Amino acid sequence: MAITSNASTSWTGGLGSGSGTTTLGTGSTFDLTWKARAEEGGATTPEEFLAAAHASCFAMALSHTLEEAGHSPETLNTSAKVSFVAGKGVTTSVLTVSGVVPGIDQDQFLDYAQQAKAGCPVSQALAGVEIQLDSASLDA
Repeated sequence: MAITSNASTSWTGGLGSGSGTTTLGTGSTFDLTWKARAEEGGATTPEEFLAAAHASCFAMALSHTLEEAGHSPETLNTSAKVSFVAGKGVTTSVLTVSGVVPGIDQDQFLDYAQQAKAGCPVSQALAGVEIQLDSASLDA
């Protein structure tokens, strides 16, 4: 059964001087501007939504990968940094993860993280973007 998520955006004005509002299906609303996207600051960006989607999907994929291997994680903390270059588009997504996973060592954790990066549906959706696993570390 497919689950469909939704969001909508209302934009007013031209690209440089205009602004918009994105509303997620859950009701949360976010302001958008080109300035925030191209110069940083003041509002959210489409890339911030991509980063949130990638970080959360990767956390779920890693949790699943670890459980399939018999290692339930106590905690996983993930982040994604998605880069946008005006005129080029989205160029990279850099994932970072740390976690507490009893019964495995650092090398195993890194291997599971690499598997999760490849299997994450958002990673697959971003196939045209360079995806890096910057750091995967076990916490004590």
